[in-house]
Amino acid sequence: MSFNNLDQLYRQVIMDHYKNPRNRGELEDEAVTINMNNPTCGDVIQLHLKVEDDKIIDVKFKGEGCSISQSSASMMTEAIKGLPVQDALKMSEVFSKMVQGKEYNEDGLELGDIEALQGVSKFPARFKCATLAWKAMEKGLQE
Repeated sequence: MSFNNLDQLYRQVIMDHYKNPRNRGELEDEAVTINMNNPTCGDVIQLHLKVEDDKIIDVKFKGEGCSISQSSASMMTEAIKGLPVQDALKMSEVFSKMVQGKEYNEDGLELGDIEALQGVSKFPARFKCATLAWKAMEKGLQE
């Protein structure tokens, strides 16, 4: 597959998550709620995490902002649901390296749709957009 085709495919994946976000909504009960924003471009995220026995059993988000921030939140919620907390934190670390253009997946984690966001590394101004939901997840899991 050529670079242009891959780039186009990634754009389609990002727009699909933006237009049809997965896990959008709120969790009631004993969910941890984290509110974060990116004042640089106005992205806002409210993340709801439900953790039992050191495992993320459910996750939802609400928010508004650019296609990068919202699709990243959608992809992240799909990827971390059902994971042990340590695996989710490791995935966040790998994601952060990826969007910074660093060597990122030495452990060979299965990233799925998340890899569509690796192009963010060419646009440093978008780094905070891409990582907003991930920072919220890290904060929530550390509380």
